Amino acid sequence: MPLSRRRFLELSLAAGSTAWYAQRGAMAAEDMQAMPEDPQAMQTAQRGGLYASLRDPNATQLPPAAFTQRFFYSSAPRATPQGAWATAAPLPLPRSEMAWATSEGERMHVIGGYGAGQVARPYHHVFDAARGAWRNAAPVPRGANHIGVAALDGVVYAMGGFVEQNRIAVPDCYAYVVADDRWHAIHPLSRGSRGAISVVAHDGMLHAIGGRDTRSVDWHEAYDPQSDSWKTLAPIPGPRDHTAAVSLAGWILVAGGRMDTFDFNTGMHVAYDAKRDAWEERAPMPTPRSGHGGAAWRGRFFCMEGEGTRRVFGQNEGYDPATDSWQAYAPMLTPRHGMGAAVVGDAIHVAGGGPMNGGVFQTSVHEVFSL
Repeated sequence: MPLSRRRFLELSLAAGSTAWYAQRGAMAAEDMQAMPEDPQAMQTAQRGGLYASLRDPNATQLPPAAFTQRFFYSSAPRATPQGAWATAAPLPLPRSEMAWATSEGERMHVIGGYGAGQVARPYHHVFDAARGAWRNAAPVPRGANHIGVAALDGVVYAMGGFVEQNRIAVPDCYAYVVADDRWHAIHPLSRGSRGAISVVAHDGMLHAIGGRDTRSVDWHEAYDPQSDSWKTLAPIPGPRDHTAAVSLAGWILVAGGRMDTFDFNTGMHVAYDAKRDAWEERAPMPTPRSGHGGAAWRGRFFCMEGEGTRRVFGQNEGYDPATDSWQAYAPMLTPRHGMGAAVVGDAIHVAGGGPMNGGVFQTSVHEVFSL
């Protein structure tokens, strides 16, 4: 049975309201990271030089308000073991609003986004885990932010995006052949222009789910690389964008996201069965958010970071499809949103992102989660 709009809003407003944050914040003051009072300590905490601003080309540090937005508490039971985060080689420059990343082989691809004072960059940075270093790959043909990305059979796909700051969507889609370091134009999105789409490789197809043109949409279409064609599938319950989505245990799982704005985040979590072309509801994500990362790793669906009203989340929550339940793992060292997250080797890598809500600030911070 389709999930109603009312159910989407229940999961958005009941769990995502300011009152909820205030209540949880009071319960977990020890989990909040306070702003250092000493200027030298603040500079150390901010890792000066790893941050940039769209508005001020000379900015290399975060404003004090960034620390007041950090939120770490999760209502989910604590996992054992908790796992740990470690720092890794930073991106070549601060970036945000890539919204997603993907991995192919032992390499992580981070494409497009904001950077160096502009919002529609064609950047394509690749992290080689074996070398522990980044390199520049062929830039995506049309620079944009909030590009949906996924990898399948040695090809990285980039779909849609915005060419202005989180607006003016495009339908363009491209395929990057890793072995050739070359992009090729493929059939554009069939339902029309949109950005902030979740793209998932599943059973030989690329599923483009949700997103936004001028409003959030519930569109769901699948691209067939063999025929360079799209087909329309069952819409996702509840129009939304900025979600996290993965292929896991025979299902496509989609958690969180927003309806038009992060003031209407949701924890709604649904599963798609490609054989039946049908969606089912699953246990909601404990921390409603959008612009978060998602990764399928060690049999679980991990969701980390994200943003909300006056919040940047550091929570790292993992979903076990065998028990339909979530657990809280070690939170991020540096909360952010709109970053690239992908599994490389036996770890989750998270690079770049916005360390404050909105799109003004970018970071090149790169952190790695392992168990």
